[in-house]
Amino acid sequence: MQNDTINTNSIQQFISQVKSADASNQREVRLEIQNARRLALTLGEVMAKLNGNLEELLIKQVSREDEVIQVSLDGGSGWK
Repeated sequence: MQNDTINTNSIQQFISQVKSADASNQREVRLEIQNARRLALTLGEVMAKLNGNLEELLIKQVSREDEVIQVSLDGGSGWK
């Protein structure tokens, strides 16, 4: 399992930009293509990592041994 950290600065900058635009009642947010590209690549990395984590979790769940439950029937002899 890789423990690669993802640089999320571009996501944080975008969120900050949106908050600022919202606070000042701006109607739109503009991104330079370089910032938009960086944001898109970062979001792609985040989604790929989340997908990998989900696959690992599912594999662990499937590969776990099944729980065995034993039921004994006595034919009702203990009933009154």
